[in-house]
Amino acid sequence: MITIVSGSNRPGNNTQKIAYAYFQSLKDLDVDCKLLSLETHTVHTRNADFEHMEKEFLIPAQQFIFVFPEYHGSFPGILKLMIDNSDVSKCFHNKKALLVGVASGRAGNLRGMEHLTGSLMHMKMIVHPNRLPISLVDKLNYTNNVLTDENTLTLINNQIQAFLSF
Repeated sequence: MITIVSGSNRPGNNTQKIAYAYFQSLKDLDVDCKLLSLETHTVHTRNADFEHMEKEFLIPAQQFIFVFPEYHGSFPGILKLMIDNSDVSKCFHNKKALLVGVASGRAGNLRGMEHLTGSLMHMKMIVHPNRLPISLVDKLNYTNNVLTDENTLTLINNQIQAFLSF
């Protein structure tokens, strides 16, 4: 099972739109996957709700796709809080990760993907080398908040195919 983590808790964020495109692409391929949105789950504290989320989305996953925006040249604190509050050995050790950086700027969160790569490798995760930076995320084509930008969808599908055989 693959868990897609939409790594922003800002209401109406573009990260969620990109994460949904990954979810839909995997569903179209009949891949077992779940979409975990940090916009709709509270991860600030390890409590009963957090542990339920952990058991549903993190522990059963063998692979993760982290989709996250650039926050001050790195990745969001809310994503770090989720990781910090989780049982790292049960949730992440020896599992595979695919990274997708999104930004309204031109670099697609390259620096944030590098930072998260280091953290994930420290947690004994295996990070796929094809990390996709999606730049100008706010300028892509969407219809009813669903990504319709053909070039970006092609990049996403190519990255997914590489990850599925990883």
